[in-house]
Amino acid sequence: MSSYEPLTIDSAVALVKKLGLLAETDTVSANEIGDGNLNYVFHIKGTEKSLIVKQALPYAKVVGESWPLTLERADIENRALRLQGTFAPDYAPKVYYSDKDLAITIMEDLSHLTIARTGLIHGEDYPLIARHTGEFIARTLYGTSDFALGPQEKKKLQHTFSNPELCDITEGLVFTDPFFNAETNDFEESLRADVEKLWQDDELKLHAAQLKRLFLTAGDALLHGDLHTGSIFASPAETKIIDPEFAFYGPFGFDIAHFTANLFMNVLSREEGRREPLYEHIVTVWDVFNREFSRLWNEQNTEAFAKTEGYLEWLLADIFEQAAGFMGLEMIRRTIGLAHVKDLDGIVDDQQRLQAKRHSLSLGAHFVKERASYSSADQLVAAVKEALQ
Repeated sequence: MSSYEPLTIDSAVALVKKLGLLAETDTVSANEIGDGNLNYVFHIKGTEKSLIVKQALPYAKVVGESWPLTLERADIENRALRLQGTFAPDYAPKVYYSDKDLAITIMEDLSHLTIARTGLIHGEDYPLIARHTGEFIARTLYGTSDFALGPQEKKKLQHTFSNPELCDITEGLVFTDPFFNAETNDFEESLRADVEKLWQDDELKLHAAQLKRLFLTAGDALLHGDLHTGSIFASPAETKIIDPEFAFYGPFGFDIAHFTANLFMNVLSREEGRREPLYEHIVTVWDVFNREFSRLWNEQNTEAFAKTEGYLEWLLADIFEQAAGFMGLEMIRRTIGLAHVKDLDGIVDDQQRLQAKRHSLSLGAHFVKERASYSSADQLVAAVKEALQ
């Protein structure tokens, strides 16, 4: 019989005191700060220390109890955080405690940082975010891949990160529903003509189907699975990547695609003179990823073909092509699917907002269909600049 029950502010405080993470006599303040779709998040602040208590809900908050979800995702998130912390300790939050039955993870408080999406929307710049994120992606992907672990150890680890329910959400909301007249879609009526044109684009659907198959079948490495700017805490000097509850073994190009897609959508929300820092981040994250992945390849490789001339270069080119397509899908689904981004939805002027969303749809479709024609982040940036002229 399950011992699960939802936490309240009072019971969350009682738990951290019972565990000795805060003293029984400590005076604390606490509130529920979760603004996501799947969890409760409690911020508990003591006299000298503060903590985050995160608890998975057995349903999606965005829909309600009619959309039940497994609590196993909390255990997956906890184990992913700990594993990411071994490969990229500077960029993963510290985990202090977890309880599989209660679907709870208690971790370090990152409230001295800002959610990157919020900061970017308000015009903040984080000069190191692209370098840090590129290193995080390269190290966590490479470290959990066949190249680092060998096929047998990789398969054992892969088995423990089966995440079918959360993958099902991605398979539907990212890869399927936006391309059909699905109930989950959500868009302004003024975009209907653009959306129906997308639904009737058989070439686009073919490419979306190809990318969906790659997502369904590839098991390259342990992905974060939902690495957008809302999953990153940042300051000018620090970056922490959170919320890997969608973690699973999937294609190398997926995480970096979502990060760059969300940067591009922030570009679309900005006036022309304020876009350049985002373009630089997009180029930098790819430069850093390629450099760090290549370093690890040369230093920590179990693959017999590792030194075969051209193999690494082929692999990096393949990852980039994957990512260009996944990036386009993310731009489409964040514009007309169930879960939007505040970058676009928050544009106050109606005409500017609709124009930004049309750009997101058209550029997204272009990158999906033409992904094979791109080989560098500079080319992606040039394509967006041209579209916005």
